[in-house]
Amino acid sequence: MKKTIFILLFLGIFKIPLFADSTDAKQEVFIMEIKDQIDARTKRYVDLALQEAKDRNSSHILIEMNTYGGALYDADEIRSAILNLDVPVYVFIDNNAASAGALISIACDSIFMAPGGSIGAATVVNQTGEAAPDKYQSYMRSIMRSTAEASGRDPRIAEAMVDEKIEIEGISEAGEVITFSTSEAIKHGFCEGEVNTTNELLTRLNLDINKAYRYEVSNTEAIISFFINPFISGILILIIIGGIYFELQTPGVGFPIMASIIALVLYLVPYYLNGLAENWEILAFIIGLILIAIEVFIIPGFGIFGILGLILSLGSLVFMMLNNEVFDFEFVPSENITRALLTTLTGLFGSIILMFFGGVRLTNSDFFKRVALQGVQASTEGYSSRFIKAGLAGKTGTVFSVLRPSGKVEIEGELYDANTRGEYLDQGEKIVVVDESGTSLKVKKADN
Repeated sequence: MKKTIFILLFLGIFKIPLFADSTDAKQEVFIMEIKDQIDARTKRYVDLALQEAKDRNSSHILIEMNTYGGALYDADEIRSAILNLDVPVYVFIDNNAASAGALISIACDSIFMAPGGSIGAATVVNQTGEAAPDKYQSYMRSIMRSTAEASGRDPRIAEAMVDEKIEIEGISEAGEVITFSTSEAIKHGFCEGEVNTTNELLTRLNLDINKAYRYEVSNTEAIISFFINPFISGILILIIIGGIYFELQTPGVGFPIMASIIALVLYLVPYYLNGLAENWEILAFIIGLILIAIEVFIIPGFGIFGILGLILSLGSLVFMMLNNEVFDFEFVPSENITRALLTTLTGLFGSIILMFFGGVRLTNSDFFKRVALQGVQASTEGYSSRFIKAGLAGKTGTVFSVLRPSGKVEIEGELYDANTRGEYLDQGEKIVVVDESGTSLKVKKADN
């Protein structure tokens, strides 16, 4: 008992804590960016960033925002992910948070803006820049309203950022949607303060700048982004089509079709991981290739199967570049559609040029001669694909195994593969050889 009292007094005199103070725990600020058009790629970036923030057990998340908006569906999923987080989320609007950017910003716990910044103008528009049908505006109004309610902001103002018909006294008039400047956003509760830089914001929040962690995409993600570049996509399409063509021209070489398969994988995987290539689009591409194969190998010529195959395969390559909702292109910017079409057509015409002007050079190159069989196994040099000796035509024999219609026959004590023209012959019946060309004899029942 005396020892216990002595230890407690010793700890009290020298102020040695029995337990660590919880305030000394790591207070890491996780910094990420949304500074581009909001689409499936942005959503994937946000998903990966938030997952890493959870893995690092970061205590705060800061989003640096500068965007004019983007796809409604992707923005909705991003704002839902932010609302479901159990750590404080701040957004620093360094210039613009328009449309979908405004929705994501309102979902954050606190909004800070740079001087001259703006937030609002969340009307849903189509690819031509015109207001989308009312059903989309109604949906946007509802999620803006519910998001504002969840973050403690005025839901009526949030709706007025979408609908120009909503008039709020002293703030907006009918016929205009709300877009707040930094000072206006502070005045009406849509901004907690004005700051110039991220470091200034961290200081204002009493967060340790030295413990801030800035998220960077991994090398793998950087490679994926590289292959999504339209220029690279066009080259991959060229290799896909050109590889298939040269393999059909020189079957058995293997190199062209391997290049085509590798290019196809490099094309499909990045778009699939970014949420652009849907399962049905990949399936349509595969069906297109099957139809083209049927046209080439089973139904020679160029008919309905070949045309449908080209439409499906090339069309699916275009759709994979666009964030459409099963043929719904209402919210896909027109420049994205144009870029996807030009990329695919450039790859197609590039492969056609390669076929016409590069085919001869390829087949005459030293590399091609090393990987392709150049010699001819002529019969004059003793080469033959025959497995039976000549001179059997007209000879007679017996059926060794039942011919249904193929089997084996015995002629002069030797067994040979044989087939009839459709008739069935039982074992022991007499036969006569009618043709000895090919790899088996053609026989018929001998006349008695």
